[in-house]
Amino acid sequence: MTPPRRGRKSLQKRLALAYATGIYAAGVVVLASVVVPLAGVQSVTSEGQASSGAITGTGSGITLPQLLVGSAAALIVLIPVAFALGWIVAGRFLRPLRSITAAARVISTGDLHRRLDLGEPTDELTELGQTLDELFARLQAAFDAQRHFVANASHELRTPLAGLRTLLEVALADPDAATDSLRSTCQEALALGHHQERIVEALLVLATSERGLSRQDPVDLAQITERVLATRHHQATARGIDLAANLSPAPTAGDPHLIESLIANLIDNAIRHNHPNGQITITTQTAAPHTTFTITNTGPVVPHDDLNRLFRPFQKHPTNRQNHPDGHGLGLAIVNAVAQAHQAPLTTIAHPEGGLSIAIQFAHTDVPTDVSTPRETVPT
Repeated sequence: MTPPRRGRKSLQKRLALAYATGIYAAGVVVLASVVVPLAGVQSVTSEGQASSGAITGTGSGITLPQLLVGSAAALIVLIPVAFALGWIVAGRFLRPLRSITAAARVISTGDLHRRLDLGEPTDELTELGQTLDELFARLQAAFDAQRHFVANASHELRTPLAGLRTLLEVALADPDAATDSLRSTCQEALALGHHQERIVEALLVLATSERGLSRQDPVDLAQITERVLATRHHQATARGIDLAANLSPAPTAGDPHLIESLIANLIDNAIRHNHPNGQITITTQTAAPHTTFTITNTGPVVPHDDLNRLFRPFQKHPTNRQNHPDGHGLGLAIVNAVAQAHQAPLTTIAHPEGGLSIAIQFAHTDVPTDVSTPRETVPT
């Protein structure tokens, strides 16, 4: 246990002083309530008749000066008694807090699986313990997720590097390699490098969005979506996917680059994980206080239990893992992180016939824009 720092006031000592002050004040009030009336009686007796020299009027009695001296002595004796009682009471109240501190210190050193488990009776300290247990559980989940993420990221980054090394070793081991063979090797090496570059870029975007917003500029979801669609039309055309968009002005505020990354990842995910000759529908609309971006696509059936898992890093649907080995499983994780950074609720619906419908509600903000009428993108 860490020793108390020099100069730090003990909480038990402060509580003991507070309790002792209360006890001492109560003693003063009790003595005052007895002595003051007796003093009044003594005063009246002295003026109205000859004093017998005693307050009680029988026996030798106790004179008022004697009573005052005795009261002063009692108050002096009450000081250590009150402090001792306050120290004992404070110690009993602080005993659960000391247990919480000791257990929390052990947990903070790395034993995140341990819990306080204060049990009964239920009071403010028990509620504090339960709150700390919930905090430790979230920390444990966060650390486990971080370790899992680092392991997956290392694997995803090591795979293209290993493939690149194998390609180069095979090319260098063949002394009679022809120009066409070397050219093919270079093309494959460039493809692997591009795949690794996309993974690194996705990791940077994910880390940036998880860090939170560094800027909030006025943006229009419709304009950003239109720019992204202009660079994705050829991909949808190559696969025969019917891509339709109904883009009404959708003003909000946020990081333009992160929002563009969110929309781009959603569209890429809808194109990549879709059936040939499938369909994608994109809508932006405003219904105060929300500005909503919605994308619906056909595709393989996604079990309802897998929806939350798909929004974690490096998670892929088993079918998509086989059909699209070039995917890195970070697209929907980036979408989820960007939505959380903008405090935008994300709703996902898995259709029984296959495909997903994802809606993200941003906060509506009046943004000056030159777009005043809905725009429809002609289906490809």
